[in-house]
Order: sequence, then C-alpha cells, then structure tokens
Amino acid sequence: MKHNVYVYIFICMALVTYLIRILPLTLIRKEIKNRFFRSFLYYVPYVTLAVMTFPAILDATQSPVSAVLALIAAIAAAFFGGSLFTVALTGCVTVFISELVMDLIIK
Repeated sequence: MKHNVYVYIFICMALVTYLIRILPLTLIRKEIKNRFFRSFLYYVPYVTLAVMTFPAILDATQSPVSAVLALIAAIAAAFFGGSLFTVALTGCVTVFISELVMDLIIK
C-alpha cells in the first residue's frame, strides 16, 4: 500500500498549528503577573517583524550602501515622530537619491 507523504505533512502541520494556539489557552488560565514574562510577550511581535524585515532591507537595493543609508534615514524619521508613510517615503527617497548619486559617480 502506497502512502501519500503530503497527507502526513498536512496532518502534522495542522496539529502543530492547533497545539501552538490551544495549549496556552488551556494551560494558562490565570492572568500572567510576572513582569518579565509580560514584557517578553509584549515585544515578541515587534522582534519577529524586525528579524524578518531587516535582511530584506539590506537586499532590496542595488548596493548595500544605499540600503544602510535608507535604513538610517528611516530610523531617524521614525525617531523624530514620523508616521509610517513618512518613514517609508524617507527610506524610498534616500535609496533613490543615493543610487542616483552612486550611478553618477561611477559613470
């Protein structure tokens, strides 16, 4: 009898996904009062987003120099209270200008 490996993979993925979502609800019934654990859970989504975004920022341009310049400019715009649109626009404009300057210097 031939077994379909994709069925097994699908079942395992469904079980793992289900367990990750259900176990905390069933095991932790009281409010979490530990200050360290609460702050850890608060920052997990931000760290996950940063870890997924940072490599993409450095690989999205023609040169790493323009990517780093745009990253620094976007961080500065965010630090000074810029909105999400302002921060994204600052990064895009910085990449555009730095790539344009580097192309002019190289040619």
